[in-house]
Amino acid sequence: QVRLVESGGGSVQAGGSLRLSCKVSGIAFRVNTFAWHRQAPGNQREWVANITSGSSTNYADSVKGRFAISRDNVRSWVYLQMNNLRPEDTAVYYCHRPGPQGGSWGRGTQVTVSS
Repeated sequence: QVRLVESGGGSVQAGGSLRLSCKVSGIAFRVNTFAWHRQAPGNQREWVANITSGSSTNYADSVKGRFAISRDNVRSWVYLQMNNLRPEDTAVYYCHRPGPQGGSWGRGTQVTVSS
């Protein structure tokens, strides 16, 4: 059974940094693409970034240049380094493994950025 568990969320002031982590188990980690999404109160869930099995990365325009996604193929972790955080980055952040029927999702970790 695929399992994704996020950690690392918290509360920071604008301009601060956080590093989110996602521990993945139950699948062949190396061959999979992973992504981070976020959902702010009252908003739809939106894609933030993804990283392929070959470590190619893509970012939403809203986070480009501030966020960095990475992966550890030995330990089966996916990371999201978030710098220069803004109040509009406040959301629950979800780790996602794309796949059939929507793929697999973690339960999320809360990030709150105050001005």
